[in-house]
Amino acid sequence: MLEVMITLSCLVAVGYVAGKLGFLGGDFDRQLSRLVINITCPALILSSAMTGELPDRNYILPLLLISVITYVVLAIVAFLLPRYLTKRKDDEGAVGFALMFGNVGFMGYPVVASIFGHEAVFYAAVLNVVNTFAVFTVGTILITGSSEVGGERFQKKVLYSTPMLSAYLTMLIVALQIDNIPGFISQPLTMLGNITVPAALLIIGSSMSQLSLRTMLGNRTVYMTTALRLALLPLGVHYLMTALGFSPFVVGINTVVIAMPVATYGTILCLKYEKDTTMMTEVTFITTLLSMLTIPAITAFLLQ
Repeated sequence: MLEVMITLSCLVAVGYVAGKLGFLGGDFDRQLSRLVINITCPALILSSAMTGELPDRNYILPLLLISVITYVVLAIVAFLLPRYLTKRKDDEGAVGFALMFGNVGFMGYPVVASIFGHEAVFYAAVLNVVNTFAVFTVGTILITGSSEVGGERFQKKVLYSTPMLSAYLTMLIVALQIDNIPGFISQPLTMLGNITVPAALLIIGSSMSQLSLRTMLGNRTVYMTTALRLALLPLGVHYLMTALGFSPFVVGINTVVIAMPVATYGTILCLKYEKDTTMMTEVTFITTLLSMLTIPAITAFLLQ
């Protein structure tokens, strides 16, 4: 696991240096992000069911159920806890979003694939169905501070975006046990999917290179939020789901996904609704940086 995280960290570092040198950044990062989200990541999800051995379809319903319960718990935390973490009323929404949502698409899939194997991306994708729905409903309410605005501006087309469609299709393939997909379909999807991990990590490194020293240092609120997002909440959810009787494998996948750094959608939503991005940017950076230490620790805890 340490070797895996060092490998991932090296790719982030390359992205950071490339950003500082001008090879990455700006419009290139935005276009590459769109490519990853809309093409290579969906290909990665689809190819997870085309590895020669289908994922276990019996895990689909438990994963959906554990994800729903998890995000109900995290939503309660996100609405109640921020007032005790920050003195600035305007930052409460950003802190709540940071507590609730991890970076499943950019960090979750690569990490899950590295820890549990390529086919485990399918299980993470099932969990991400609920995550994506919650980001654009509850997440929007947290950022805007208005349930009416959040409900009014929620776009149903998000549920039919390329990543979501790929998750639905992959669940259908696994549920129907379709294991005779021709190589001329599975191999290009696998090749495309393999771009996701390095591209996502390079983008993360490049985005870090654009931050100021003050942002990189963080503050008390940022570090308290980071401790909750990367350690306390994942462990709390782990023990709760274990107590509810979910299988260790399902709990393990869910815990790793929850332990990801803050989702980059937070900054995107702040920009969209013209909210201050300072707190969101700081906590996204610090959680991404420190996750290189906490993810191996969480994984070692799960595998002991």
